[in-house]
Amino acid sequence: MAYDFSKLTANVKETEEWLQREFSNIRTGRATPTLLDSVKPEIYGARTPIQQVASVTIEDARTLRIVPWDKSIAKDIERAINDADFGVSVAVDDQGLRVIFPMLTAERRTQLQKMAGEKAEQAKVTLRGHRTDALKDVEATEKEGGMGLDDLKRLKDDVQKHIDKGTEAIETMMKKKQEEITL
Repeated sequence: MAYDFSKLTANVKETEEWLQREFSNIRTGRATPTLLDSVKPEIYGARTPIQQVASVTIEDARTLRIVPWDKSIAKDIERAINDADFGVSVAVDDQGLRVIFPMLTAERRTQLQKMAGEKAEQAKVTLRGHRTDALKDVEATEKEGGMGLDDLKRLKDDVQKHIDKGTEAIETMMKKKQEEITL
């Protein structure tokens, strides 16, 4: 009996992508343009992502340079970044904006590691939920008489292997984020 693992695989992949997005929002001491992905200043009456109205580049390890294509919107971008409350300072000059990331304190690093751990645990809980759903689906198929006990055991093992792969990927992402925070 063949079982379609595409839904489970898609759910595992979606969980990994969610965690990656969450980790990109946890700011370390290093300047990353992805931090600004969620910032949408109100420009010309509409909320617009910064990437659509300006170029964002990394100036040095702790500084981003934002050069708006229309210089008149620099104050709107500054206001939106300050409202996002990322703990960064923003300076406006004649070329655009400079977003400066402060050095991390030991206390803040500990907080960030704890936050990253909580996000990773949320992702693992989600994976366990996907495993439960897949196992219920497999058992329902077995009850309909579509497979024998050997097939049931093999499919349950396959479901667990998919979840184990996802958990391993989450652990790898977590370890990488922990290293990034401690640097």
